[in-house]
Amino acid sequence: MDLASLNAFIAIAETGSFSEAGERLHLTQPAVSKRIAGLEQQLKVRLFDRLGREVSLTEAGRALLPRAYQILNVLDDTRRALTNLNGEVTGRLTLATSHHIGLHRLPPLLRAFTRAYPQVALDIQFLDSEVAYEEILHGRAELAVITLAPETHAPVKAVPVWDDPLDFVAAPEHPLARNKAVSLAEVAHHAAVFPGDNTFTHHIVQGLFEAQGLTPNIAMSTNYLETIKMMVSIGLAWSVLPRTMLDDQVVRLPISGVQLNRQLGYILHTERTLSNAAKAFMQLLDQQRDDPA
Repeated sequence: MDLASLNAFIAIAETGSFSEAGERLHLTQPAVSKRIAGLEQQLKVRLFDRLGREVSLTEAGRALLPRAYQILNVLDDTRRALTNLNGEVTGRLTLATSHHIGLHRLPPLLRAFTRAYPQVALDIQFLDSEVAYEEILHGRAELAVITLAPETHAPVKAVPVWDDPLDFVAAPEHPLARNKAVSLAEVAHHAAVFPGDNTFTHHIVQGLFEAQGLTPNIAMSTNYLETIKMMVSIGLAWSVLPRTMLDDQVVRLPISGVQLNRQLGYILHTERTLSNAAKAFMQLLDQQRDDPA
């Protein structure tokens, strides 16, 4: 059972396609098929059912998948542990982050890191925070800098870095923006554009309305905060945005007694040996937490 075949197996399981797996691995589709055929012959089981263009795991394939992750993670962990012995900060750092944090929080940290450690190759993956969590859980990223979930469970550890206050916002000409004070009930009657319902931010805002027995009028949703800001700025709806994004295009709605906040920070897998590069980046993040100025 060689690593190349296991990587091909995992790529097909994750993409549901031999051709997409080939693109990910920079291989031709026949080369991917050959690796899987060899693995199936070695294990004496069929790993995938191929029905037309549909590819799905067989029972044997479903049994192999978690073990394949485990095998590759143990080998990666061993490589990092041995590489760390020389104390040098080199190699590749796979870092997952959300689009918002990558645009608004990370640039100065990345600049400082690349200047201090030019021998590190940064592999930055821009993902929704919830997807980044899964990347850490399955060992496909060393660190993720994301919007933290309200609760994080072992083996994933969450470290808060930034407080991120959230404000209800609308375009300056929106009816809600013309009042000196508005209630949450009034806001609920107007059309809203919400963060996607799979996001941590959505659950924070939705929970506020549910606590008061209200149902917001969600007309649209998207995972991208910059898109939400654009739709709010042209008067289509109200929404909730990080305070750091407010400017003359959108205004804060005067809702008394409402304070929303989310935590931004990083997560890691506690059972994984981190590279020296990951430890160095964590130190920069921890300095930001201790001295946000």
